[in-house]
Amino acid sequence: MPYGRRTFSSALPAYPFLACLRYAVVFGLLWLNIGWSFGAAHEPARYSAARVNRRVTPSAPHTSIAKKPATGKARRRVARKRKHMACVERPMHFSKLSSRHRRQAARNAKDNTKARVPRDAKRSPMLATQRNAGHSPALRASAHAGPRLLARCGYTPRSRALLRARAVYVVDERTHTVLTEKQADQVMPIASVSKLMTAVVSLDAKHALNKPLDVTVQDQDFDKFTGSRLSVGSRLSRDDMLHIALMSSENRAAAALSRDYTGGRPGFVAAMNAKARALGMSHTSFVNGTGLSPQNVSTARDLSRLVEAASRYPLIRAYSTDRAQIVFPGDGRAQLSYHNSNALVRGGDRSIVLQKTGFINEAGHCVVVRMMVHGRPVDTIVLGAPGPHDHMADVARISRWLHCSLK
Repeated sequence: MPYGRRTFSSALPAYPFLACLRYAVVFGLLWLNIGWSFGAAHEPARYSAARVNRRVTPSAPHTSIAKKPATGKARRRVARKRKHMACVERPMHFSKLSSRHRRQAARNAKDNTKARVPRDAKRSPMLATQRNAGHSPALRASAHAGPRLLARCGYTPRSRALLRARAVYVVDERTHTVLTEKQADQVMPIASVSKLMTAVVSLDAKHALNKPLDVTVQDQDFDKFTGSRLSVGSRLSRDDMLHIALMSSENRAAAALSRDYTGGRPGFVAAMNAKARALGMSHTSFVNGTGLSPQNVSTARDLSRLVEAASRYPLIRAYSTDRAQIVFPGDGRAQLSYHNSNALVRGGDRSIVLQKTGFINEAGHCVVVRMMVHGRPVDTIVLGAPGPHDHMADVARISRWLHCSLK
């Protein structure tokens, strides 16, 4: 056998090892080929997940997809796909949305004491106020703005029940705010409170106040048959008649004023009712100028309009709150001294700037008062009090509520 040549038998021991190595290489190549094919098949899904979740950084092999295609159709297809993916991505900005809401919550917490104005406040402020009145403290305060009686000043349901009058009406004339009321629309006799309207109509007639008036038989009381200190034949000026009619509720003085009128007493009563209609006193009616008839009726609410109108006359304010007056009836008769029929005025209550009392059995004890409470005019009407001092006690109690509450 020549040197350097190996026989088949000499190579036989190494053949199994080489065969196994060859098979391992072949199987390895097949495995790599299968893995590469599987990865290429699932590559779009990985790319989509990377596009949706912006926190995932695409791997290097995926960058080849982002390259622009060579053809126009492929470029438009990729553009549509990117537009669609952008729409999918936009709702996923949870971090931005959360931070925005956190900033808004912080601003709301900082300004929680301020009233929030809704979007439609500019178009309809009243609607916005009504919509938020129950939610915003500032709007609730503005809805209840204005004068009111306070519980800390003694105005409670229990103390309100202590008012003895059948009808009560208290109104702030500056703001026309009703502070308290009780049967304010009940029609009832008003007695000598009618003399306020008698004074208004007499002054509107513009007769000379220094003109003398005689007391005649026609001026006597044929309704209740009450007496008077002015006897028949007494003579006083119109000014004195008006003075004692308002201050001391002198019936014959009021009767003389209503008789001395164009058209006589019927014309005077017609003028009283016309004035009531002009003032909006729709539930008020008069049949005489003294109030001795129970057919002189009104309501507490209507009488507040009369008080407001009468307060525009300086003489009515001055004469109704004067504490005393001396008159000379003439013809050798002795002078007569009159005092105010209102016990509060006689007691020195200077907050009262206008008043008128009244009483007949059908009406009970009545009084209307305008008082100045810390510079604010407030009208109080009390009708139908049962006792001779109850109407004054009611006014005194209401006055305490007012002076404490309206500071």
